[in-house]
Amino acid sequence: MDFELNDDQQALRDAARDLLDARSSSAQVRAFADSGAAFDAELWKSMVDQGWTGIAVAEADGGVGLGWVEVAVLLEEVGAHVAPAPILQQVVALDALAGTEWADGLLAGDAIATVAASGAREVVPYAPSASVVVCTRGEELVAISVESAREPAMDITREVGWLDPSAGDATVLGGPDAVQAFVDRGATAYAAELLGGAQRLLDLSVEYAKDRVQFDKPIGSFQAVKHRCADMLVDVEGMRSSVYYAAWCIAAGHPDASVAASTAKAWCSDASKRVAGSALQVHGGIGFTWEHDVHLYLKRAQLDQLAFGDSVVHRTRLTQLLRPRVEAGESVL
Repeated sequence: MDFELNDDQQALRDAARDLLDARSSSAQVRAFADSGAAFDAELWKSMVDQGWTGIAVAEADGGVGLGWVEVAVLLEEVGAHVAPAPILQQVVALDALAGTEWADGLLAGDAIATVAASGAREVVPYAPSASVVVCTRGEELVAISVESAREPAMDITREVGWLDPSAGDATVLGGPDAVQAFVDRGATAYAAELLGGAQRLLDLSVEYAKDRVQFDKPIGSFQAVKHRCADMLVDVEGMRSSVYYAAWCIAAGHPDASVAASTAKAWCSDASKRVAGSALQVHGGIGFTWEHDVHLYLKRAQLDQLAFGDSVVHRTRLTQLLRPRVEAGESVL
């Protein structure tokens, strides 16, 4: 099995990184946060122009016709740049809404969608700007149109609002199978964004450990700091493996897609907490300050860890998915 990205996927990653380096730098993200806007309109236009909204939508439905490995590539870079635009939510929503009356406006970026999977009232990114919400309602996947007021949030890179899936008229998009596929995709998408943020925190920590000098030595030469960075690397590489396996399973229609997606979300939710905590420890006092970027990643991760279920929710889901195999005497690996 080839565990590397192919040439086209690497080119996509490089192009996404170049665009986000140019339009979602730390200074630009901070300037956006001070603007009070719902999202960065210029960045959003660039993403739409590059076809990101339709990356996983079939060409017959007006999309680019790629797949979920490519989605993971994009969202990893989005997470690494804490990009202030609703691309994750748009991609997951379009996976369910392709070919419907909403699709054209969403593909063109003229309308905004958001997504939620708890089935209960919750805080959801971009809910105030969304003209349509794809969410679960019991054993049904539905599209609803509701109004949501913007709420104060710890994460300054995204607007958030309360969403009640039971409010408003609903268009039913599918039953239990559609719900399962929707949860798989949303969980994998948020895990990919968590991966990007964690990788960036690791990079920032290693750079700082090389530059920060105490007792006439770089702090990276101290054993305790080395151990922190090594543990962060182990966590990040585990996140990467789980995210890309889940994305591949979805793209390939593999029967273990739900197991892989829940494994990725459970691991990434927990691992991102450890990575963020270690990043703060390596940076010391400066890591807690407004002037440093560590807090941008830590705060975005807080909500990403909960979206589409936290680690407890997905470990519970895993037990439900794997129990029939255990009872039948089959392997769970």
